Amino acid sequence: MIKNVGIIGSGTMGSGIAQVAATSGCLVKIYDTNRAALDKAKASLEKILNRLIEKGRIDSDEKNRIQSHIQYVDSLKDLADSDLTIEAIIENLEIKKQVFQELESFVSENCIIASNTSSLSIASIAASLKKPSRCIGIHFFNPAPLMKLVEVIPAIQTSEKSISISVKTIQDWKKVVAVAKDTPGFIVNRVARPFYGEALRIYEEGIADFATIDLAMKTKGGFRMGPFELMDFIGNDVNYTVTETVFAAFYFDPRYKPSLTQKRFSEAGYLGRKSGKGYYDYSEGSNTPEADTNTDTQEAIFNRILAMLINEAADALFMNVASAEDIDNAMTKGVNYPKGLLSWADEKGIDWCVRQMDALYDTYREDRYRCSPLLRKMNSEGTFFFN
Repeated sequence: MIKNVGIIGSGTMGSGIAQVAATSGCLVKIYDTNRAALDKAKASLEKILNRLIEKGRIDSDEKNRIQSHIQYVDSLKDLADSDLTIEAIIENLEIKKQVFQELESFVSENCIIASNTSSLSIASIAASLKKPSRCIGIHFFNPAPLMKLVEVIPAIQTSEKSISISVKTIQDWKKVVAVAKDTPGFIVNRVARPFYGEALRIYEEGIADFATIDLAMKTKGGFRMGPFELMDFIGNDVNYTVTETVFAAFYFDPRYKPSLTQKRFSEAGYLGRKSGKGYYDYSEGSNTPEADTNTDTQEAIFNRILAMLINEAADALFMNVASAEDIDNAMTKGVNYPKGLLSWADEKGIDWCVRQMDALYDTYREDRYRCSPLLRKMNSEGTFFFN
């Protein structure tokens, strides 16, 4: 049983994971080299817990209990008694490896060493350790206390014991676990690529503007945010970097090709909400652009993006990245999709999915639009993802 948890990195993600673990009764130590960052994390948690009291979610006793379960430390040696450590620092493979190598010299033989990376190779991180079987990916979504999904990613070196302890721990923390193969982007950051990429492609072809594409996905698909609103929320620099990383990691498969539009917006400093301007203008007094309300246009946009999303989900299943249930759970609980994509495929009809993909391929003759072999096989057999 995991009792002592070490968190490396006191940023938003590290602090959020610490809150989750402490709320579940674990004794947590947050490590950061920057004492000012630790003080900021402590003050931020105070505000968050006070807000929860105001909303009636917790009382003052619970607040004090959570705070008493968290220590803020500036020496990696202080994590020596950890049963589990979760790293949540910069997405740089070499830096993560260096930290893990140093950490391993302090913790016990049985301590599980996990990374919260969203897309880097767990096998590569594990290879930096003397005991790679203890290494695993445990990927939370932001904000960690609110988002239900956690992707658990074993490396090829990870022991069955490390996997089972990690899965049980995250479930004990009241999270939904999706176990994913150690492939680029895991589940969510792989399957979600067309939500952004195909929207950008539609814009670049001059079919519709940002506002119209966003409206189509919200009104026709029931998505909470359109792709351009969401990219502005995430940050164009962050979203572009993930796309670029996945593209390179898949040996430049055209399905994951980044967009020049997003690259230029990122280069211009149009990063979204955090910079005051992205695909939309967030400055005071700015007007929301009007969207084209033509229902046929919106339907065509929605169908195209949905077909690409379903195709990517089906291909992830085809390549054994995760189970059908975990893929659907990942998209509904990790990024708040209105439905699981494989369930959506069953609802629309597998034949509809194949026709949509084949029509796109016939139009463009690009490998980007190749239909997943699994969809084609299921269509010929008349089978569904969920019976």
